[in-house]
Amino acid sequence: MRIIAGNFKGKHIKIPPSFSSRPTTDFARESLFNILNNHYNLNEIRFLDLFSGSGAISFEMFSRGCEDISCVEINTSQAEFIKKIFEELDAGKVSVYNANAISYLEKVQQEYHIIFADPPYDTNDYNEIHRLVFDRNLLRPGGLLIMEHNKIHDFSALPHFLEHRKYGGVYFSIFEQAM
Repeated sequence: MRIIAGNFKGKHIKIPPSFSSRPTTDFARESLFNILNNHYNLNEIRFLDLFSGSGAISFEMFSRGCEDISCVEINTSQAEFIKKIFEELDAGKVSVYNANAISYLEKVQQEYHIIFADPPYDTNDYNEIHRLVFDRNLLRPGGLLIMEHNKIHDFSALPHFLEHRKYGGVYFSIFEQAM
């Protein structure tokens, strides 16, 4: 895995072979960040990465200037890996939680500008993630919930739906909190 842009552009991060997560592809990550750069100055936002996996999205976010990052990953070895890489990058304000993403959403008391959720594609958690984010007002006005998924999912009927994007085999459904 490599960081695509920003202060750590080109940095390669070796993911342990024992990891079961699939990092978001470079093509999809680059496309996603083109969208985000049009909405936000990334060094001024609060970002939540649910189901962080390898940490690819959060490392990219940090490289592009975001320092207020929270990562939630249930797998202990993957959470420790993310912490280790952020320590190597000298990311002092980044928080990594070894926790269940749904439980985290049920308890967190912060608002975020962007919440990114990349659960296992075969999960049933997508609707619960959406419900918790919007019922608990976890996004700032104008904030985005971005859910990564595969082609069998269609979330366009859910409230707050903004748009759907496809990049190869990666799909993003984007929702926006009303202003």
